[in-house]
Amino acid sequence: MEEQELPLGLGMALAQHPGALQRFAALSEAERQSVIDSAHAVRSKAEMQTLVDYLTADM
Repeated sequence: MEEQELPLGLGMALAQHPGALQRFAALSEAERQSVIDSAHAVRSKAEMQTLVDYLTADM
């Protein structure tokens, strides 16, 4: 699988939420790619916040 570059909005949201950034960094390559793919479909700040909140939720 070819790794895609981190979308700017996702990078900014992760930078504002260190816990989410740490969780994102701990994901497997496939899991990170899934989050990146999801970020490409985000159309609002609220949707991006929901995606970042998902990373910090207890799984």
